[in-house]
Amino acid sequence: MMETLGLLAAGVAGLFGHMKSKDFVGRKLRYTKVAEKSAGGMALLTGAATSIAAAPIVAVLPWVGTGAALLLGLGVGTGVGMGIVRAREG
Repeated sequence: MMETLGLLAAGVAGLFGHMKSKDFVGRKLRYTKVAEKSAGGMALLTGAATSIAAAPIVAVLPWVGTGAALLLGLGVGTGVGMGIVRAREG
């Protein structure tokens, strides 16, 4: 039961991170130079930074593993990449 709860929490965190970062980047950064740069590099950087920042928090929770931090970073990274593409399109 605890493994299922941890997997569900990781999936929700990844989905939430993706949606919020895509919305933020698409709305707030469309008039900046960030929207003109490579989406892949920025997505990789923000995804890795999010995973590293979430790792100590996730390590304290007994029912969530390190996969939750990785899924959160993956969600934020893909959201940033898609948000940059959306900002370019207008």
